[in-house]
Amino acid sequence: MDLRVLPERLSVCRLPAGAPWPSPPSGSSFFSVTRTDVEISVVCAEDSAPDGDDIRVEPDWRALEVAGPLDFGMVGVMASLTAPLADVDVSVFVVSTYDTDYVLVHAAALERAVEALRAAGHTVHAG
Repeated sequence: MDLRVLPERLSVCRLPAGAPWPSPPSGSSFFSVTRTDVEISVVCAEDSAPDGDDIRVEPDWRALEVAGPLDFGMVGVMASLTAPLADVDVSVFVVSTYDTDYVLVHAAALERAVEALRAAGHTVHAG
C-alpha cells in the first residue's frame, strides 16, 4: 500500500449524542463526523477542536492516508496496516471514507509507525 502522512495535527473528540451537528472549520483539510445513538465522534484539526464540559478531546494525532480510491472488494487492507503497528505497540484510530482509509496514530508514535509500515513493505510519503 502507498500511504501519505498528512501534515496537520488532529484531535479525536467525543460529543454527547444530543449535541448539535458540528460544522467543518474553514481551511481544514481533514474533518470527519460519525454519529451513533450514544455519541458523536469528531476528528478535526487540533486548533478547531470543540470545547465544553461534556466534550472529551484527545489531541496530538497524526493521520496516514491510504492512496485511493480503494475498491470495496479489497480484503485485508486494514489488517495489513494495523498488524505491523500492533507488533510495535502503536495504537490506532481508523477513519474510512467512500474512497479510502486513514490510520491515525499519536504524534509521539508517528516515526515508529512509519518505520514499521515500511518494514512491512508499505510505501510511506512524508506530508
